[in-house]
Amino acid sequence: MSTQENVQRVDCLVIGGGPAGLTAALYLARFRLSVQVIDRGAGRAASIPLTRNYPGFPDGISGRDLVERIKTQAVRYGARIATAEVATVERSGDVFQCRAGNGLMIEASAVIIATGIRDVRPPIDENLHDAALAAGLIRYCPICDGLEVTGRRVAVIGRGAHGAREAKFVRSYADDVTLLAWDGATDLDAAQRGDLSQSGIVVVDRAVTSARMLDGQLVLATDGGELAFDAVYPALGAKVASGIAQGLGARVNGNGYLVVDEHQRTDVPGLYAVGDVVAGLNQISRATGQAATAATALRNDLFAGSGSRR
Repeated sequence: MSTQENVQRVDCLVIGGGPAGLTAALYLARFRLSVQVIDRGAGRAASIPLTRNYPGFPDGISGRDLVERIKTQAVRYGARIATAEVATVERSGDVFQCRAGNGLMIEASAVIIATGIRDVRPPIDENLHDAALAAGLIRYCPICDGLEVTGRRVAVIGRGAHGAREAKFVRSYADDVTLLAWDGATDLDAAQRGDLSQSGIVVVDRAVTSARMLDGQLVLATDGGELAFDAVYPALGAKVASGIAQGLGARVNGNGYLVVDEHQRTDVPGLYAVGDVVAGLNQISRATGQAATAATALRNDLFAGSGSRR
């Protein structure tokens, strides 16, 4: 970046404005460090209609409200937050240089990656998907909300070992569980089918041709007739948003998740990663805990040997 350009210089740049990124920004701001958050505005957490297993909210809280609360708290202590798409991040010596789509240019001593994942959706109309998600008919996290489908009729959209595992997990809550694949190819061997049958899980080997909401259920039409469910869990995997970190040289595992140490450091000096972009349990409580760890390590790394007390 040219010295003639309008560049903002900060101690830390946080990329991603979900619970992980915002919690990191909160901690960094309270450490009296300058911090800029850049968020593209399409986070996974904000789409959660109601989470009931995040501590401190016994009646539950929507993902959007939770994100806004953490954002307000971080801003109160000095964090700056911008909505933009990150265009490039490069490392020059000990400084990270970032260009965002809105013309924002940042130089930072350290970067925290909190870019998360994107769930692979079933191939249905986007408006229908979002309406069904808001109504709790499509759900992506049985660990988060399996309790809420107790006693209801539930489908898992998936295939092979991954689909079978999710169906068995859901079966621990619901008595009526069906496993099917959108294209009809469940890719199950005889042993898997026998295990699912013994667990009381129905396997439907028919392709889904369409979907609609009707009378509080999601109705899936197949070439063998319609099936109506109170909840549907897509178990189609996720796309890990680790590209920015990989471009800086960070290491990933076989599934594209960033590899970090016990303090959330990647193997690139000054680059940290938190939340769902790191391999492990995709839970908000885990993400915020990682954010606290990363922010504290970052602060200590920046001040190591400097003698500064601010």
